[in-house]
Amino acid sequence: MLFSDVSGSTALGERLDPESLRHVLARYFDVAREAVERHGGVVEKFIGDAVMAVFGIPVVHEDDALRGVRAATDLRLGVAGLNEELERDFGTRLAVRIGINTGEVVTGTEERLATGDAVNVAARLEQAAQPDEILLGPETVQLLGELVSVEPLAPLELKGKAEPLVAHRLVTVRVGPEWPSRAARAPMVGRARQLKLLNDAFDNVVSSRTCNLFTVLGSAGVGKTRLVSEFLRSLGDVRVVQGRCLSYGEGITYWPVVEVVKQLGGAEVLSDETASHALKVMLGQLDASAAATPDQIAWAFRKLLEANSVVEPLICLFDDIQWGEAVFLELVEHVADLSRGAPILLLCMARPELLDRRPNWAGGKLNATSVLLEPLSENEMDELIASLLEGSTLDLDLQARIRRAAGGNPLFVEEMLVLAQQSGSGDVTVPPSIQALLVARLDQLDPSERHVLERGSVEGEVFHRGAVAALGRGEARLNDSLMALVRKDLLRPEQPQLAGEDGYRFRHLLIRDAAYEALPKATRAELHELFAAWLERNGAELVELDEILGYHLEQAFRYRRELGPVTDEDRATAARAGELLARAGRRAHDRGDRAAAIVLFERAEQLLSEPSPAHVMATLARGRCLGETGVDWGTSRIVLERALDEAETLNGEDLVLRARLEVSFVRTMMGTDVDAAEHEELARTAIEVLDQHGDDEGVGRAWFILASTYWVRGRWDDMRWPLSRAIEYARRAGNRSMELEALTHNLAALAFGTTPLAEGLAAAHDVFDSVSDSRELQGWVLRFIGTFHALDGRVPEGRELLEEARAIFTELGDSEALMALAFSTGPLEHRAGDHVAAEREYRHALELSQRMGDQGRMSNLASGLADVLLDEGRVDDAAEVLEVARSSALKDDASAQGTWRMAAARLSMHRGETEEAVRLARESISIMESLQELLTLPDLLIREAEVFRSASLDGEARAALERAVDLSRLKGASAEVRRAENILAALEPA
Repeated sequence: MLFSDVSGSTALGERLDPESLRHVLARYFDVAREAVERHGGVVEKFIGDAVMAVFGIPVVHEDDALRGVRAATDLRLGVAGLNEELERDFGTRLAVRIGINTGEVVTGTEERLATGDAVNVAARLEQAAQPDEILLGPETVQLLGELVSVEPLAPLELKGKAEPLVAHRLVTVRVGPEWPSRAARAPMVGRARQLKLLNDAFDNVVSSRTCNLFTVLGSAGVGKTRLVSEFLRSLGDVRVVQGRCLSYGEGITYWPVVEVVKQLGGAEVLSDETASHALKVMLGQLDASAAATPDQIAWAFRKLLEANSVVEPLICLFDDIQWGEAVFLELVEHVADLSRGAPILLLCMARPELLDRRPNWAGGKLNATSVLLEPLSENEMDELIASLLEGSTLDLDLQARIRRAAGGNPLFVEEMLVLAQQSGSGDVTVPPSIQALLVARLDQLDPSERHVLERGSVEGEVFHRGAVAALGRGEARLNDSLMALVRKDLLRPEQPQLAGEDGYRFRHLLIRDAAYEALPKATRAELHELFAAWLERNGAELVELDEILGYHLEQAFRYRRELGPVTDEDRATAARAGELLARAGRRAHDRGDRAAAIVLFERAEQLLSEPSPAHVMATLARGRCLGETGVDWGTSRIVLERALDEAETLNGEDLVLRARLEVSFVRTMMGTDVDAAEHEELARTAIEVLDQHGDDEGVGRAWFILASTYWVRGRWDDMRWPLSRAIEYARRAGNRSMELEALTHNLAALAFGTTPLAEGLAAAHDVFDSVSDSRELQGWVLRFIGTFHALDGRVPEGRELLEEARAIFTELGDSEALMALAFSTGPLEHRAGDHVAAEREYRHALELSQRMGDQGRMSNLASGLADVLLDEGRVDDAAEVLEVARSSALKDDASAQGTWRMAAARLSMHRGETEEAVRLARESISIMESLQELLTLPDLLIREAEVFRSASLDGEARAALERAVDLSRLKGASAEVRRAENILAALEPA
């Protein structure tokens, strides 16, 4: 947009006769029109003494910004020449003020006038300019780059703009003549070093039969794909599988993994039933009750790659991983970190933006390499141009300008030469930016071909023929247009995602973006909705169909909302999108991908009407996921309380109870302002009411929360009944993740409560045999079986099982499970007399709990570590750790309160503070005797006896040890029985 007016026109009108003024302005308008049209612009209108001109309407050029400033300088020179005539004939001179701005406008009305904020800003820039000054908006300066010399101005306060505008004064235009060229495809140039690195990495993979992660980084068009293609071509007959990350839709986590799994034959090729199950869950081949965590999926995917690399090396190629979800990136690193004895090359391509999200991507790994593709040198650019010209010549000045404009980017060079060839005359100006070049190239297409690109862009970088036909309402010459676009190298055939379809990929994502952005927002909204309808009919096989449908309906609604007041039909679209995204969020939650679930639920909240039951449920789900991350209880509480407020406005008894349950649960986990008895009463009320409403999932959740009230109070035996009910209702509702969560807590109840060791062992083995679909739960079972063995005196067997559990948790990258494992490994090593190993176990777990913000386990871990340090004689270190135990113990966590007191009693004993030690020891046992925590009570009684002996209270020491023997026998912990009896035997007779 170019605006120009005459400075001081009011005074000019006062000096000149109206007829003379009219003649002066007419001559000025002639000069302005001539300057604008000379550079391919259009004068839209004259307003008083102002001129409004546009560049890029009705025909887009790759250098419209450059044309605009050249027209402005010509206009200023033209007025300077005109002044000689005006001085001679009318005794006056003119000075013009010019403003130029770039942005999105709407045109195509009967008057064909451009409208939009970009137009208003151009007018304001003109008003802010001084006589004979040309001011440029920020987008214009960005497009022009080194083609102009500018001076920055102080930010301008423009009328109608909330924020000051950063503008520049044009000094000179640095541009030479236009250039002819002819383009053709060329081989890769200038990447010999990077190609050697790739070949060396693959040779190492083959020779050492190991996994290597190789990441090619580079900006769009710099040659990542060309390099990888050349590498693969040089290898010959090597098995390659590949997946691509989508550039849109949070939460589309496993799309590239699904592509690879399908190419490798699917989950069925795996003999490991657990791994096969996890992949089937990811592929959506099992019903909604099936579940698999991200860690299980990563482990299973690694097993699939390893199985397929047994006979021959395997290259797994992932493209555009800068778009990948965090869970996907962690999956790639999981394979790279843990795969052993398998010749696998994980080859990834990404834009440098990946490092903004993952600055330490592959950093520090011996089996990982990252290479950044820099722009080509001038000599390499000349070699590329020569190859593209296939023997033709190019003026050296033009070639230098191409090098400068392309900035070493091979794609930019190719596109410029193709554009020159397609323009017919080849007489094109070097584009100031790739985006402008692509828009210009699309504008030169046949209307039917551009129509195909625009419709395809709605689906994404990869699209299907059927979608274009549906969105184009049965394009008559669709096949011809697609083939023409392939020949013109704007598209290339691609493996379709849908059966019975032909797939196509845009030559570059920027081409897709240019085609998409050319569509008016109203058209985008309509096409997104049409595509969603088509995909719903044809995409049932897609694993993450809900997320993709939800995305497109979400886009349709957002564009319509931006354009004006929404209608009831628009609200219905938003509600449908919200329901789909919420459903996708529940699936992500079921498979343990809470990060994706949080994003999906939040997007659903923004779309669902408020207040409404659906909105409340999405908010509750997000709040619960935030809490389950273990690091964001505060935000979880805020979100859940907001959901409760909304539920209360709806007056739905069942909805209010669901919300109150979650709020009460998160408050309990935070250890703030919740009475355990009130929490229990609320859970019981919810069970009764929600059962009347037929809400099986809600009832199952209420039973689980009821169990949690006992857990906090150390009533492990009382947990078992509500947990069994939670499992029953979870199965009714088909919620496998809820069922597995309850099973895990039931194992903990068996271990920590009064259940005899033999009965606990039998139950644990039964669970192990029934959860082949959950590698994580198998790890938990092994942990508890190992704990039981250690209590029975079978320390080597127990240690072996605990290490097996550790290996599983490590493979899955489950930090929470590794932290909890210390409650078994720490006591085992401590009682075995290996204080170094015990300290290592407790300290690592404590650091994990502090990093994760898991205050519920922090106190007990710190108490265990303090006890080990005291046995090593490190009193000051123990005191420091014990302060962590005391300060982090939740007020309602009786076990933590009792445990830290016993450690504090022993600290006082070491310091000679006998009375304080005895008082704290008695308080500890008094608290613990009221609990159902038989796993730890005998050990605390033995420590109490130690305190009593130091105070010469041998009778009370003997009584404590006898109580420890009795309780250990009740639990069936023979090792603890022998330990207490040995200490008892060492006491002198009473």
